[in-house]
Amino acid sequence: MLAALDHHLLDHSARQGLHGRTRFAAEFLYFGLKEARACLFVALFFGAVLLTPRAGVLGLPRYDVLLIVALAIQLGMVWAGLETWDELKAVSLFHVVGFALEVFKVSGTIQSWSYPDFAYAKLWGVPLFSGFMYAAVGSYIIQAWRLFDLRIRHHPPYWMAVLIAVLIYANFFTHHYIGDYRWYLATCALGLYARTTVVFRPLDRERRMPMLLAFVLIGFFIWLAENLSTFWGVWRYPNQLGAWSAVHVNKWSSWSLLVVMTFTIVAHLKHIKASIHVPEH
Repeated sequence: MLAALDHHLLDHSARQGLHGRTRFAAEFLYFGLKEARACLFVALFFGAVLLTPRAGVLGLPRYDVLLIVALAIQLGMVWAGLETWDELKAVSLFHVVGFALEVFKVSGTIQSWSYPDFAYAKLWGVPLFSGFMYAAVGSYIIQAWRLFDLRIRHHPPYWMAVLIAVLIYANFFTHHYIGDYRWYLATCALGLYARTTVVFRPLDRERRMPMLLAFVLIGFFIWLAENLSTFWGVWRYPNQLGAWSAVHVNKWSSWSLLVVMTFTIVAHLKHIKASIHVPEH
């Protein structure tokens, strides 16, 4: 069924009879369908997050159930040909990078947030499923790249993109000790990607979007997902321990910067790199 849906969504042949508002409605519909399809891992994983009882399932703690579900979804996508082994390696890298950040953030001297429930698959206070929340972002970008036939115009030199991505990641650790430089890094990213454009196909025609707008929009939807996850008590910030409150809007900027880092990793996949234009001058 998914293979048939993908075949239909990847059909970019010209639709001759679409004009004006009819074309807008058709492209808007297909844009929504492709976004929903690209969010397959995200939807299934966060669906499990919301539906799994806090008490667990059949005596297995909730966090362990979520780990099993996440592994099953990921392996199922590879088995079904929805992701390649190379893409799985990239997604696994997101998991490792995210898990390392989680371990630091929940450590005794930092305690930015916590995972209050028991789990067998829990290291240094962090359940192993948590890395999949970061991997979900990478999976979305990989799937969207294929479904929207994405191409990137005026991408900055790779060494610059890698440098800003490394500095963004480092700032998540170092701001606890030497100050938060996210806005300086955001300004650097703004200048670096100011000319960068995403070329995509909602239906049969190419459309364009500033790369920076894509970063901000993806970051916004991750922030919404974070609000849902904390509301369901998957993890909690210190100000949410007594009663739930919305995640501070500043986290939106953090997630948008994390998307920049995630995009940089995805951009180094061989088949994706071929669709990225880096000006020589």
